[in-house]
Amino acid sequence: MDLGQAKAFLAANHHSVLVARKADGSPQPSPVVHGVDGDGLVVVSSREAAYKVRNLRRDPRVSLCAFTDSFFGSWVVAEGSAAIVSLPEALDGLEALYRQVAGEHPDWEEFRRAMERERRVLIRITVERAGP
Repeated sequence: MDLGQAKAFLAANHHSVLVARKADGSPQPSPVVHGVDGDGLVVVSSREAAYKVRNLRRDPRVSLCAFTDSFFGSWVVAEGSAAIVSLPEALDGLEALYRQVAGEHPDWEEFRRAMERERRVLIRITVERAGP
């Protein structure tokens, strides 16, 4: 599978499991909702204190297994490296991710306050390999 096909699938299907690595090298899977940003990077919202964020800051290697809403059927595994963008720089990307996955928010000011209150970050994944 080429990267273009993988990114098209990732842009159309937003449910996935992100796999970071614990300090001992063992996998640390997390169910997430992802999107694809304007730069072609896979993006995920998380909290600053989340284990996946701490693990990715230490070791940016990441795998993401994405699947359709029905779970059974087509799926893609994307592998690459992650960068963590913290607030306030993450806010525009968090808004774009929300729009892509859920549409317009009824109160964008409340959305921004919630992102700050929850100490949200944006995980940006550069996809280097994809399959199956």
